[in-house]
Amino acid sequence: MTHDLLHRYRPNVGLMLIAADRRVFVGHRPGMPAGQAWQMPQGGIDKGESPVEAACRELGEEVGTTRALLLRESRDWIRYDVPAEVAPAYWKGRWRGQAQKWFALAFTGRDADIDITAHGDEFDAWKWVPARELVELIVPFKRAVYETVLAEFADLVEPTAT
Repeated sequence: MTHDLLHRYRPNVGLMLIAADRRVFVGHRPGMPAGQAWQMPQGGIDKGESPVEAACRELGEEVGTTRALLLRESRDWIRYDVPAEVAPAYWKGRWRGQAQKWFALAFTGRDADIDITAHGDEFDAWKWVPARELVELIVPFKRAVYETVLAEFADLVEPTAT
């Protein structure tokens, strides 16, 4: 990521955790409107941490498991801006948005291995959803990111022909 992006966008990772049946993990954000409160796990990259190290850490923190295999990393950093009307609530206005590296991960555990309460309260509920439902579940300002991620990882989540 360029120096300019680091100063305007918070370095971040996103995780597309994929079940054996090709559905995708989403968590419900506490205190958000019911219709747009779901998202895939994501989180900041700590100083001195590589994106893949951050992805592994975030998997443990937000999903409460490490039972996953790395399938793919996004080719590019994917940016989004936080809308001006809510920007002060995000990171005290320090960044205009986030620049994310996305990782597709194959979930190798069982549902019982997931513990969203293991490291805090990022999510208050979770579920597996078909990839085609993801965009409608997310807040509008992140939808373009999800469309990009879905296009890049489409072969991993679309049903196989029988």
